[in-house]
Parts: sequence; structure tokens; C-alpha cells
Amino acid sequence: MKRSWNPGLWFGFVLLLLGMVSYPLFFARFPVTRDFPWANFLIILLALVLIGIGVARAFGRPDQYRGEISGSILAVLALGLTMFFCYGVFVVTKQLPASHAAPHIGDLAPDFTLADSKGNPMTLSALIDSPFSGNGLSPAATASGPTAATVLIFYRGYW
Repeated sequence: MKRSWNPGLWFGFVLLLLGMVSYPLFFARFPVTRDFPWANFLIILLALVLIGIGVARAFGRPDQYRGEISGSILAVLALGLTMFFCYGVFVVTKQLPASHAAPHIGDLAPDFTLADSKGNPMTLSALIDSPFSGNGLSPAATASGPTAATVLIFYRGYW
């Protein structure tokens, strides 16, 4: 009796490769799948299940299906590639290089102009020199009082 090829092994391995390659080529574009690659993990999990079924079929019914040797090699290779993918996603992408030019606490910020919530241009120097108008008082009433405080928040992330 002629043994047939084991499609679960090969489809699973191709699906695993597609799941790994699709993260940087497609899924990294979207924030919902970039931060945690859940779609890729589902694809990889489905691929590992198909490979597991293929290996079980090859060893369970060797008279019908071939693939004891190739299935074992593909299963070990698939586990290694899955670990490599997890290492790349969870370790390598989180290691940002040190930024020596980033501002430190107490450094003076250069003067810049940005739009406020109404679209009007605001400069940093104008914000620092403007009087503080607290408790509903007009700016003219507090002209001799304290000036407004300005807080700058620098967020260094990756995207």
C-alpha cells in the first residue's frame, strides 16, 4: 500500500512562516497588533497545532502516512522559529538605544512655537512670561502677581 504525504505538516510549516513574516510586513502597521502581536500568535498557534497533528498522524499510522523523519525535523524547526519570533518581539524590539542628546531634568528648553487647542500659535517664552490667572481673575488683575507655570513632558517611545 502506498503511503500518502502528510499535508498537516507542510501546511502548518508554511502557515508558521507566514505568521512570522506577516508581523513586520503587515501587522506592525496597526497599533492594535503592533503593541502585542496577538494575530500572529493565533496564526503561529494554529500552525503548531497542524504540525502536531501531522506528527501524531505520521507516528500513529505509519502505514498510511509518511513523515516520521521530516515531521520531527519540521516540528523542532517550528519550535525554534517560534522561540526566535518571541525573542524578537518581546526582547529585541524593547531595547532602545540610549539617547545622549535627550533633555535632562533641569535643562532649559529651546523656545518653540506650537498650536494651542484652538489652533492659535503659542510660543514657550510667551507662556512662561504670561501672568497666572487663577480663581477666575482676569490676566490684567494679576499682572503684578506670579507668572504661569509651564510643564513640558517628553515621552520617548517607539512607533
